[in-house]
Amino acid sequence: MNDSRDPECQRLADAIPDPVHEICQRLASAGHRSWAVGGCVRDVLRGTSAEDWDIATDARPQQITSVFRRVIPTGIKHGTVTVLIKKESFEVTTLRGESAYEDGRRPEKIAFLDDIEDDLARRDFTFNAIAFDPIREELIDPFGGRRDLAARQLRAVGVAIDRFAEDGLRVMRAARFAATLECAIHSDTLAAMGSEVARDTLRKVSVERVRDEWLKAMRAKRPSIAFQLMREAQLLGACCPPLAELPDPSWDETMRLVDATPVDPILRLAALLHGISGPASVAQALKLSKEERGRIEGGLSPHPLPYDPSWTDAEVRRFLQRIGKNHKDDVIALGRAMHDASTSQASPHIEELARRIEGQLDAGVALTTRDLALDGGTLIAKLSLSPGPGVGRLLRLLLERVTEEPELNRPEPLLAAARQIASESDLC
Repeated sequence: MNDSRDPECQRLADAIPDPVHEICQRLASAGHRSWAVGGCVRDVLRGTSAEDWDIATDARPQQITSVFRRVIPTGIKHGTVTVLIKKESFEVTTLRGESAYEDGRRPEKIAFLDDIEDDLARRDFTFNAIAFDPIREELIDPFGGRRDLAARQLRAVGVAIDRFAEDGLRVMRAARFAATLECAIHSDTLAAMGSEVARDTLRKVSVERVRDEWLKAMRAKRPSIAFQLMREAQLLGACCPPLAELPDPSWDETMRLVDATPVDPILRLAALLHGISGPASVAQALKLSKEERGRIEGGLSPHPLPYDPSWTDAEVRRFLQRIGKNHKDDVIALGRAMHDASTSQASPHIEELARRIEGQLDAGVALTTRDLALDGGTLIAKLSLSPGPGVGRLLRLLLERVTEEPELNRPEPLLAAARQIASESDLC
């Protein structure tokens, strides 16, 4: 569908960044056509800003390279190069058709094309198969993507089961888009998502790609939409069996918790995994970074919270030492989400605990031996101690004293306490 008078064309024309327009203009001057394609067009048509601008062209990679001075051959085998212009980078891809996807992710062969509609036919969903020519200000929408956007409907291009058989990640993308774009899935597409073909192809996809789709879904207002679709289509068994095995009541609780958790993908992933046995193992299987795994383990470790209002301040300090200052925000955020979602692990005293923790932090209490007023070198010099593990044990004993009596954490009282401990113990 080409209509230069369409107000949506004007909206896209106004949204095209200057560097993208320049790339298309320079290709046109060299005798080639080019289009903005995919998610950038979809997002502008939805009335939101586009984060990334991808460009498709009938120029071959070598022709693109000859037009621009600074080009990186990022995926030249598949027709993609990165053009650097005005301190920004843009992927420019030659129109292409694809053979069978033998590995469930990438086509075995590609063929360069001249027709934009043939290129759009290989894409996943209709609202991602729209192109816009910034030079002619023409919209190309051969599969009704604008209609589906208006209806807030996700529909596969062509035969849905064929699209899912080609690329196993597409079922994950469908679930993610249903949540992030808050759209329904067309009945044919939904049926194909639950097919054995879709599950078999998903099993071929790397865990890193699945993880990335999960984390993108966690940015939705209600991530539960995506994960509920995965469960109903029996996709979780292909990528995370422990989640698939959750009984219905636990699953329902988990979905409420994920939605109630602040929009932080890793924290929401912790919420997703909170009801399974061995969340740390799943986090490792998902190949999260060491820091991300630490957040999940640290955030979940004290739940259900052992806190009781009868705790002394020293017990609050010990709790804070156990979870670590770096994890206290995640612990409290998950505690609040559990309360808001009314889960079985909800604490009625989460706000009281949060206030008491902040009070201790504001007072500058010692949480590790590094927070003590004396270090190991000073103890060795002042007490004539021999370097070794005994000094570390002495510091830990001093931290225990300071945890009970924070006022001891000054050089002179701490040194006196160290002398007493050293004289009574064979530490050093």
